[in-house]
Amino acid sequence: MNDRKGLLVRVAADQTEGGGYWNGPADSKTQQFVYVAIPEGAPMRPGLGKPYAGLGPPLAGLGATLPGHLSSRNMHLDPDFDHLTYGDRGERAKQIRAKLGPGDLLVFYAGMRDLQPPEGLIYALIGLYVVEDIVPALTVPAERRHENAHTRRFLSMDASDIVVRARQEVSGRLERCIPIGNYRERAYRVWPTLLKEWGGLSVSNGYLQRSARLPELLQVDRFYRWFREQNVALLPRNN
Repeated sequence: MNDRKGLLVRVAADQTEGGGYWNGPADSKTQQFVYVAIPEGAPMRPGLGKPYAGLGPPLAGLGATLPGHLSSRNMHLDPDFDHLTYGDRGERAKQIRAKLGPGDLLVFYAGMRDLQPPEGLIYALIGLYVVEDIVPALTVPAERRHENAHTRRFLSMDASDIVVRARQEVSGRLERCIPIGNYRERAYRVWPTLLKEWGGLSVSNGYLQRSARLPELLQVDRFYRWFREQNVALLPRNN
């Protein structure tokens, strides 16, 4: 499929205000990790909150604990690998709707705190979706609002909000993370060797950042072939 498209999306908690001032843990030796989403900043529909407290067991499995400032808050759990959904809004949602359709890829990566000394950040892939469909969040029926962070919110959706639904069996959270880059030339960037294997990205020199413009995979079939060669299972669960 030479016309297949793919976008790279940064997700999960980080050191920014919107990211909760904390990075989830990962072990660079075993590539085990815990998916820790960003904090939820909007009121939630009754009974649909996703509390950080639920991360206690998987964090304990890596010898980590939640910081106090997050322990009583809800997560903006997006992507939600339990339901194979991803929501977005504004310019990013517009880009996703314009570029992606059934069979295209959304590839998720995160910056996580390495548990191995010396402590630093691991920039790694943590999930992949093969798109099934993309729908306006406002059209999601009440019985399916629990499936995504945007539809779990109370009175905060607008016409730009979308929900991406992914295909079963070929989508999910990675069983282990796949490191993809490090800090060089004053920024975190995809390793040059990987950029070559993937066939390139639309951003300069593999630049990794949160942005209104999502990096586009220039040769999706090459990337997907590389990804499948990593032999990492895709799990339909968050942790």
